[in-house]
Amino acid sequence: MNEKNSPSALGDMPKEDFRRFGHAIVDRIADYFEEMENLPVLSQIEPGSLRGALPDSPPEAGEDFGDVLSDVDQLILPAVTHWNHPNFHGLFSTSTSSVGVFGEMFAAAFDMKAMLWRTAPASTELEDVVLDWLRQMMGLPDHFEGIIYDTASVSTMHAIAAARERAGLNVRELGMSGREDLPLMCVYASEHVHSSIDKACITLGLGTRSLRKIAVNDRFEMIPEALSAAIEEDIEAGYVPICVIPTIGTTSSSSVDPVDAIADICEKHGIWLHVDTAYAGSAAILPEMHHYFKGCERADSIVTNPHKWLFTPFDLSVLYCRDLGDLKQAFSIVPEYLKTNDESGVKNGMDYGIQLGRRFRALKLWFVIRYFGREGLIDRIRDHCRLARLFASWVEDSPNFELLAPVPFALVCFRACPSGVDLDALNERIMNEINASGDAYLSHTKLNGIFTLRLSVGSIRVEERHLRKIWDILNNRI
Repeated sequence: MNEKNSPSALGDMPKEDFRRFGHAIVDRIADYFEEMENLPVLSQIEPGSLRGALPDSPPEAGEDFGDVLSDVDQLILPAVTHWNHPNFHGLFSTSTSSVGVFGEMFAAAFDMKAMLWRTAPASTELEDVVLDWLRQMMGLPDHFEGIIYDTASVSTMHAIAAARERAGLNVRELGMSGREDLPLMCVYASEHVHSSIDKACITLGLGTRSLRKIAVNDRFEMIPEALSAAIEEDIEAGYVPICVIPTIGTTSSSSVDPVDAIADICEKHGIWLHVDTAYAGSAAILPEMHHYFKGCERADSIVTNPHKWLFTPFDLSVLYCRDLGDLKQAFSIVPEYLKTNDESGVKNGMDYGIQLGRRFRALKLWFVIRYFGREGLIDRIRDHCRLARLFASWVEDSPNFELLAPVPFALVCFRACPSGVDLDALNERIMNEINASGDAYLSHTKLNGIFTLRLSVGSIRVEERHLRKIWDILNNRI
């Protein structure tokens, strides 16, 4: 062991070593960002190979940190799937930025637990400021106030819990089990809703039978008339509709549910309206995209994920509420050891969800917004949409490919369609071969039962040449 680099008897790493290794790590990350596109997009290792290369037991004595960094290069990096890669086009492309990484570094160093204002004043107050900045950028009314969670799955679960509380069935005190007086509570979303809604219903004790999946039109948008009919039927049956969840930018096709028309139905029946813009919400900062978000100003809650398309490192999801008091009513519990004499004049993050301790996530979003500015963020998202439309035009002009859904944002749903072959089998083979090659990554869905390729544009490093690369690969695979 190199004694100079080994852990001291007590205390932390010596500051000289911390500086030296810190510089080395930043250099490594900078090189990684620069050289990433030369790496295979998907990890090429076999299942279990990383685990098999690591010791079965922890080290008895501390190791040279230089050896740890060497193992990052030799063992960890080959097992990484590169979500920041400019040819990562699967799922929803996400992309961290260098300044976002800096934010994570400071947040880790400060290590605050943002449960009370007193335990984390910087986190608590910066969160309010940066979420108000984002609200303004998205064009949302000033009655919306935000809270940061980790993912949209958790944000939406909290929104449904608040809706359940507002329904007035006293679930907070009496629970749901063992009650004969509790009717079925119903949640409504389109057939293309994200699976996290199903999981939220399971977690909250509503059960999957409470989730009504509403039919969509030929553009994969929820049909308001079908929603209205389902609600009327459930009310007639003695059930209690508590929440409707339209999506702006569905996971399969990025379709846009008609929020304004759905808001009319919710207002008629007094139902909580939660808008899922986890993916597309970042595009609301573009003036030309505002029409897709019509009706959001009428929502009770809205979720958007800056970690999807606003160049903020995972994880950071924002839940905006018309009245955060509904969340507080659902979740606030203040044990004696957390009572403070400043409670009445401050916002304590622990009151608005299931978590007690919360990370200083706002810092990285603050870094991102300040560094790029509103105009810089608009320019980057606008270019992603341009690239997606460009790719879609290549699909439309080709006799061997066809579009299978509209392209409102930066996701293209398409397939190869040469004649005389099983198209589902062909497209699945094409996708698997491309993904196995490491040259690019595509994912799929099924639209109207058709195996559909999905190409998402979202990397901060993506350029037109990367789209040309995947287009050439696709054509060579037919």
